[in-house]
Amino acid sequence: MDSKQFVAKLFGEMEDLFARLGQHDTLEAEAEGKVEVITLLKLALKSELEASELAAFWMPTTPEVDAKRLLAEQCGDEMKHYELISQRLTELGADLGEFNPVGEGYSPLYRYLRSLQTTVERIAGGPFACEAVARIRNLQFIDFCRSAGDYRTAEMYETVIQPEEVHHHIRAREILEKYCTTPEAQELATNACRSALAVADELRSLKEMTTGLHAIPMS
Repeated sequence: MDSKQFVAKLFGEMEDLFARLGQHDTLEAEAEGKVEVITLLKLALKSELEASELAAFWMPTTPEVDAKRLLAEQCGDEMKHYELISQRLTELGADLGEFNPVGEGYSPLYRYLRSLQTTVERIAGGPFACEAVARIRNLQFIDFCRSAGDYRTAEMYETVIQPEEVHHHIRAREILEKYCTTPEAQELATNACRSALAVADELRSLKEMTTGLHAIPMS
């Protein structure tokens, strides 16, 4: 199939998976059942930091300039989100003086993504798949914040963080359409996307319901 058909099919596969999620499934999985604004914002700091570090780590060994530009943009945006979330946590009374989002180690998803070697794998597993998950998680978080009366946090996500995460995903989709032109490239991208979804904390509860996804070792 041509590259645009391929990417559309891969996107459709993700949408089918997301459609199985309940109203707060990604939030509950991410927070291990402790769904509250401060807890979720602290977890978001880890996600933003890991995403920024991954983009920075990949950039020097990604040869395609358009992919480098996406990674550079994502690196900066994710750290901007980190600062916005930190400021909001302080406003909510959280003490971040000794807080280190990766103090207990990096996530299994980060460790898996860091191992990817080719551009199509990195883009498929990173901004294409992970920012698609972020879009769903953010929508659920915005709704949760509004239901909890925290309209300021909801607005921060709705007006700044969410649009930029969606932009990263769209740019990743364009890059995959450009470079996934062979069966080999399409296979690499498919495996990376499916594997990233399989190991994502937010989707852990769906693994047994999903065909074609396989778990990634946690060590």
